[in-house]
Amino acid sequence: MPSLTVENYLKAILQIGLRESAEWVSAGQVAQALGVSPGTVTSMHKTLGEADLVVYRPYEGVCLTEAGQMLGMRVLRRHRLIEQFLVETLGLSWDQVHEEAEHMEHAVSDDLVERIDEFLGRPRFDPHGDPIPTATGTWPETVESATTLASCPPGSTVRVVRVTDQGAEFLQFLTHNGVALGVEGRVVSNNATAGTVMLEIDGAAVSLGGQEAAQLMVDRL
Repeated sequence: MPSLTVENYLKAILQIGLRESAEWVSAGQVAQALGVSPGTVTSMHKTLGEADLVVYRPYEGVCLTEAGQMLGMRVLRRHRLIEQFLVETLGLSWDQVHEEAEHMEHAVSDDLVERIDEFLGRPRFDPHGDPIPTATGTWPETVESATTLASCPPGSTVRVVRVTDQGAEFLQFLTHNGVALGVEGRVVSNNATAGTVMLEIDGAAVSLGGQEAAQLMVDRL
C-alpha cells in the first residue's frame, strides 16, 4: 500500500496538472501546494520516478505515469466522496469538510469508498462543485461551459457552479454573503484595473477582489 506521503504527492501533482491544464508539473508548484521545500520535493520526485509513478526530468519537473495517474485519481476520488458524505449525512458545512477529508482519505479502503459512493447515489460532484472521478479512473460527463466570475462583464446573469479555493476562511466569507453552489446573481461591475467585482444576489451587493472572483466558477445564463 502506498504511503500517506506518496498519496499526497500524487494527488497534488494531479490537481496542479488539472488546474494548469499542463502535463508537466514543477517542483516549485508542488512545494507551494504541500508547504514543503523544493529540495524535499525534488527528492520525492526521484523516489516516485524510481517507483514508475512519475517521469522525472531535472529542472523540468514530473509527469504522472499511467500508474501514478490512476493512484492519484483514487486518492482524489476518496477525498471528494468523503467530503460529500460528511455534508450529506453528518450535516457538516462546506468549509468544514476539506481538512477532515485530508485525514480520512488515507484511512478508508476502496471497498468502503465504493459503498459510500453507492449510498450517496453516485454523485458526480463534491460540495465545492469539483467533479468526482469514477472507480475506473474516468471523469463524469460534464458540459464545460463554466467560466470564472472575474471574466464576466457587467450585466451578466450567472449561476455559481464551483469554488476552486476551498480554504475555510474564504468559504465562510461566501456563506456569510449568500454565495453558494446553485445561487444566481448579476454582475453589477467588473473593474479589472481596481481588481474588484461587484455581484448582486437577491438584492444584496457582494464585493469580491479580483483573485477571489477568479476562484468562483459560474455558468452565464
